[in-house]
Amino acid sequence: MTEDNEKKQNSQHEDNAESEEKVDISNRDFAGGKKEKTIEQKLADTEEKLLRSLAEIENQRRRFEREIKDAFEFGSFNFAKESLAILDNLQRAKLAIKNDEGLKTNKDLDKFLDNITIIEKDLVSIFEKNKIKKIETKTKKFDPNFHQAMTEINDETTEPGTILQEIQTGYMFGERLLRPSLVGVAKKNEENEDKKEQK
Repeated sequence: MTEDNEKKQNSQHEDNAESEEKVDISNRDFAGGKKEKTIEQKLADTEEKLLRSLAEIENQRRRFEREIKDAFEFGSFNFAKESLAILDNLQRAKLAIKNDEGLKTNKDLDKFLDNITIIEKDLVSIFEKNKIKKIETKTKKFDPNFHQAMTEINDETTEPGTILQEIQTGYMFGERLLRPSLVGVAKKNEENEDKKEQK
């Protein structure tokens, strides 16, 4: 065997050894990529998934509770609003009976009016138990959030914007406005203001 042939064979052996080494390295990398998770990692992943699922369930429960509450309150709100008509009609009937000249001579009128008053009080009591409360207007300042001005009244003794007359009672349903109070509000007497300016 010549020296050249020996060199060629040695270089081929070296090349083969290098390529085998490269294959081994790539195999090690490949095996490392498919490395199985430890039990602790699997447990942590499962715990994270469980916590996410529990959070989603809790959010869904809260959403359902809110929807049920809203539906109940909306239904109650409409029922309450329509129920006010009963109280209004009862108060109108009471006023009409009091002002009726033909009925004023009837001896039983007072008893009848007392019975209507009892029914009226019972109805107001039921409303209050169900968070339906009257909006107070007497000597209050006009507030467009709770009152609706139907008329302006000239009054020199009262500060402008003060409620002088309640035409229809307003009510709140909890924190929500059920219906505004219809009111008459004091206004500036413009004639007096003009006279003051002229002086």
